[in-house]
Amino acid sequence: MPVDLQHARLHLASRSPRRRELLTQIGVAFDSIVFRSSPREDAELDETPLPDEDPVRYVQRIARSKAAHGCRIVDWRRLLPQPVLAADTTLELAGRLIGKPRDASDAESILRRLSGNTHRVLTAVAVGSGERLELAVSISEVRFRSLEAHEITRYVASGEPMDKAGAYAIQGRAGMFVEYLAGSYSGVMGLPLCETAQLLKRFGYRL
Repeated sequence: MPVDLQHARLHLASRSPRRRELLTQIGVAFDSIVFRSSPREDAELDETPLPDEDPVRYVQRIARSKAAHGCRIVDWRRLLPQPVLAADTTLELAGRLIGKPRDASDAESILRRLSGNTHRVLTAVAVGSGERLELAVSISEVRFRSLEAHEITRYVASGEPMDKAGAYAIQGRAGMFVEYLAGSYSGVMGLPLCETAQLLKRFGYRL
């Protein structure tokens, strides 16, 4: 039977404040699961792309791994038996994956590559409960206008690009770089609300 969202909650397996804000925006109540180490340090959540891995399969694999690991944590910590939601976002430019910048120099290098070009933003959402795990994927196209060197330097100095896929946050200062977007704005932020809502409905949530 459908679950009344006034009383139902889920576990969010993500550190992202943007995903928390977006879930709150559509009225989804949640409890955050914080992994004991970052995904980059956890062998079970290794985000290193496989050789010649397709970008869509990559984000699906990572989102699936995060949700499955979240479900294991629910069992290990004996948390409330609520569904676990996880997501992963990456960029693709000219067939190459672009993740989070390693440091400020890498962030500047990424932004120079995005300048004046169109890239794809891929976000996969996974919801797991018991043995059941389902996925949804959002793919958007974003084109940056040509950026001047001083704009990139100032933006990186703001600190906003760090820990962001593609070294930018569309909802922040980088919004002034975007001259074209086709797809999901919330998906570019890190959680496509349309796909997420439809996925939750399949698990019995009323939205």
